[in-house]
Amino acid sequence: MPSLPSHVGVLFGGPSPEHDVSVLTGLQAARALSRVEGVTSSRALYWSKNGAFFLVDPLLEASAFASGPPQGAEALVLVVGPDGGFKIPRSGLRARLERIELDAVVVCCHGGPGEDGSLQGALDLAGIAYSGPSAASAALGMDKLASYAAVASAGLPALERRLLHPEMKLDALAGPFIVKPRFGGSSIGIEVVADLATARDRLGASVHFRRGAVIEPYRADLFDLQIAVRTYPALELSAIERPLRSSAAAEILGYGDKYVGGEGMAAAPRELPAKIPAALMSELRAVAREAAMLLGARGVARIDFLSDGESIYLNEINTIPGSLSRHLFVDPAVPFEALLEALFREAIERPSVQFSSAGADGTVLRAAGSIAAKLA
Repeated sequence: MPSLPSHVGVLFGGPSPEHDVSVLTGLQAARALSRVEGVTSSRALYWSKNGAFFLVDPLLEASAFASGPPQGAEALVLVVGPDGGFKIPRSGLRARLERIELDAVVVCCHGGPGEDGSLQGALDLAGIAYSGPSAASAALGMDKLASYAAVASAGLPALERRLLHPEMKLDALAGPFIVKPRFGGSSIGIEVVADLATARDRLGASVHFRRGAVIEPYRADLFDLQIAVRTYPALELSAIERPLRSSAAAEILGYGDKYVGGEGMAAAPRELPAKIPAALMSELRAVAREAAMLLGARGVARIDFLSDGESIYLNEINTIPGSLSRHLFVDPAVPFEALLEALFREAIERPSVQFSSAGADGTVLRAAGSIAAKLA
């Protein structure tokens, strides 16, 4: 097996509603990296709520970030281009930017620009190898309408999902409905509404719907099932879990059910492995495998399903799941350190993108003639 990159980093936080959960995931990863043999240096890269980057102590506790960048944080800038990377501004007679040596980073940013392809595109342009989805697959996974269209076109089972807009009519469908931010994580901003009129009213009332919303049928008989995938060195599925809601009366699996336990998804109540019929388990695993390939999963992702105990419906893919879904790899057991090692190796060996200018040989430019003539 190739040697582990010696200079590694963990990138977490970000201007996202899921900022705090990202901090939890990042600190877990940073702490685990301190126990990995072969790592010469490990850097903790904190992305603040206002979009600034900082170099921080990787052994800090979560409470140090409760009010923003922790004490002792060192400002960073992310520079794109051939000599890009994370750099520390140095003052003095000759101000300069000192580049941090990084072979690869594990991205632990949930939601927002950390998981919608924005960060991934910046890292690509800066020449930084990273774990997790590419810019394209992150954008697809975050867009609940586009990802549903891909899933439905492939014939995978899913509840009908449509774009919610002020003039929408759903005469053939009776409520209740689930309304979700079109671009958002798996829990924040999701609402159950009684009818279409209420759903339309929520468009202007919820901050989470400003970039758009989707609507789908709500079925009280459905419960949640989740499975993780990892893609290095080959596609591997985890055990299936059934997350438990905070109360039997809860309509959906909420943000608090998943994350307000101190450790992200790793501390949430669950049934693992899920007690479901063998046939249903086999179908779910087959659909998850196909969905992972269809949606371009890379690194560790979690695929969420709904089920009534007999049928399954693919809900969404979480391209950077809480705690990196480390708790789901129990059969066989995969230590967190081994999970991180695989992420770093994949980041180096299988780059998220490889730019190419093949075909741009100047022929078109030489034959183009006058630009002014083209504008006449």
